[in-house]
Amino acid sequence: MASSPLVLLRNHRDFARYAAAFLPVQFGSQIEAVAIGWQVYEIARRSNSMADSAFLVGMVGLAQFVPMFALTLVAGTLADKISRKAIVMASLAVMAFGAAVLAWLAGHEAPNMNAIFAVAALFGASRAFLAPSASALVPMLVPRSDMPQAIAVSTTAWMLSVIVGPGVGGILVAHSVSSAYGMTAIAYLFGIGMIATIRATTKPPPTMTHPLTMVREGLVYVWTNKIVFGAISLDLVAVLLGGATALLPAFASDILNVGPVGFGILRAAPAVGGFAMVLWLAFFPIKRRAGVTMFWAVAAFGLATIVFGLSRSMPLSILALAVIGAGDMISVNIRQTLIQIVTPDHMRGRVSAVSSVFISASNELGEFESGVLSKFVGPVMAAVIGGVGTLVVTGAWAWLFPALRKVDSLVTSTAE
Repeated sequence: MASSPLVLLRNHRDFARYAAAFLPVQFGSQIEAVAIGWQVYEIARRSNSMADSAFLVGMVGLAQFVPMFALTLVAGTLADKISRKAIVMASLAVMAFGAAVLAWLAGHEAPNMNAIFAVAALFGASRAFLAPSASALVPMLVPRSDMPQAIAVSTTAWMLSVIVGPGVGGILVAHSVSSAYGMTAIAYLFGIGMIATIRATTKPPPTMTHPLTMVREGLVYVWTNKIVFGAISLDLVAVLLGGATALLPAFASDILNVGPVGFGILRAAPAVGGFAMVLWLAFFPIKRRAGVTMFWAVAAFGLATIVFGLSRSMPLSILALAVIGAGDMISVNIRQTLIQIVTPDHMRGRVSAVSSVFISASNELGEFESGVLSKFVGPVMAAVIGGVGTLVVTGAWAWLFPALRKVDSLVTSTAE
């Protein structure tokens, strides 16, 4: 293992280019999320109640998830057949186009809500191809021994963007929604330029296996590997229940009364906690009791979600969201490392695709679930119920997946 993240980046220049590419990409993605969430809520609030407006923000998540769910397994199969670098670049190009369209729509006095949802669906389709190829690309750029630290470093780049992005997004939205979307498009184009400089071979070994067979093999592998399936399904159900992202516009606008800039700060708060944790993990990676650590981290995520739902103080809300981010980051680090280590290279695209479906379901469907629940019980109870559900799921998964609970080292773990 490299002695430090800086040594890792110096020793593996293509991986350094990869991390540098996804810094602006994730930066733009966070600005886009702030802009589209605030814009939809603001438009809806002109003629709807707070609960109904939060529901429509949740529908943005559903609009992104449906095409992502439909296409991700096909995208994962493609990532195991052609250049992963080419897929990443093409996906980012489509996303840059979508951001440019949103910038144009935002320039109108009364933006068409259906058009915004259509572009959100385009983002979902693009990310269906981006996620498995980007994830499966990392093991082609660093050796197995450096994988835990490489994932921590790439996650650090992601967290940096997630911290800065929402705050900048809130400022840009307060000035002009169009400028927020324009910045997003520029960030995606910069990411394309950096990915283009990667020199390593990013095409998997050729295979004559039928694409449908490859999809089936990927699903069977995930289902039968209890460590992999347990890890990604825990994230799915926990974040699906506990995710409060769709509720943040309602909390910022009508509960905490902090406006668009405050909304950006709330969006950034989980990233602050996550960044602090990922910095720790970059220098002090988890070496023992990884499975138990993952369960405790998810439990902390659920408990902090309850605190956030009940809070009426901006500082306490920020602190709760920071704990949510820190707990989620521990879970992400362990899950991603386990998946890459125990999965054979010729199946990484498909397994990463299945993982991205679960992650997308937890994020986008989590927003939808929170929006629907908010429609019936209000944003506060929606957050509290979600946090309680996360705690229940954590206990249930610890009992259902003993193989995951017993995982010790993240370097020597093998499939069971």
